[in-house]
Amino acid sequence: MVKVIVIGAGGRMGGRIITLGSTTEGIELVGAVESSGHPLVGKDVGEYLGLGVTGVAVSGELAPVVGKADVVIDFSHHNVVVPHLKVTVGAGKATVIGTTGLTNEERDAVKDLSQTAPVLLAPNMSVGVNVLFKVLADVSRILGDDYDVEIVEAHHNQKKDAPSGTAVRMAQIIAESLRRDLDAVAVYERKGMIGARPPKEIGIQTLRAGDIVGEHNVLFGGMGERLEFIHRAHSRDNFARGALRAAKWIAGRKPGLYDMQDVLGLKSA
Repeated sequence: MVKVIVIGAGGRMGGRIITLGSTTEGIELVGAVESSGHPLVGKDVGEYLGLGVTGVAVSGELAPVVGKADVVIDFSHHNVVVPHLKVTVGAGKATVIGTTGLTNEERDAVKDLSQTAPVLLAPNMSVGVNVLFKVLADVSRILGDDYDVEIVEAHHNQKKDAPSGTAVRMAQIIAESLRRDLDAVAVYERKGMIGARPPKEIGIQTLRAGDIVGEHNVLFGGMGERLEFIHRAHSRDNFARGALRAAKWIAGRKPGLYDMQDVLGLKSA
């Protein structure tokens, strides 16, 4: 049985992870964390989510409860990920991070801290998206520089970061496969008389509307044809299931930085 604490218990993803985790074999919820001052702090998380009394009260701090866990799952905000990770690593606990919008400095800090305890960092926990990551790497290598690359992502109107972490990761994978510096070739908007498209440009465009859970479209445009790869998420449950799968996988692993490709065995595929 893997004992889990969920950070971001009052959020969309945190709530679904806790709800699905309550019926997932091999998972035991032992803690729930929200920011201090959040109205849920001190209340039973199960009652809030309609699960009945669980005996797990929402804590306003991670440190007092981290000792109960084998794995901490963090779906909070990028600016508190590193402070949270310092607590979990200091306690020798494994961590699954699904929070998006991390800066380069925050990513570097996560990598450094993972040398002390196991950390899984993934912008998208969906099995389908991670299979698509593998496909995009292979397709990019095969098509090479003869095809233009455009990525369009769409999410609900409450999403705070743009472009999505998934879209950024797709662009990184494609750039690595094509041996391009993403910082040099990425374009996030176009307007006015921009001239002909540079051949190695990678476009990443963002849409925000309504209650869209998540959609990513990757287009490879060549002369006379185009290939499109689309992933549409119909609910957050596929992300939550992926996070729980990751928690079971990382428990007991040696220190290091992992991702969902490791969980799914795709790196050796």
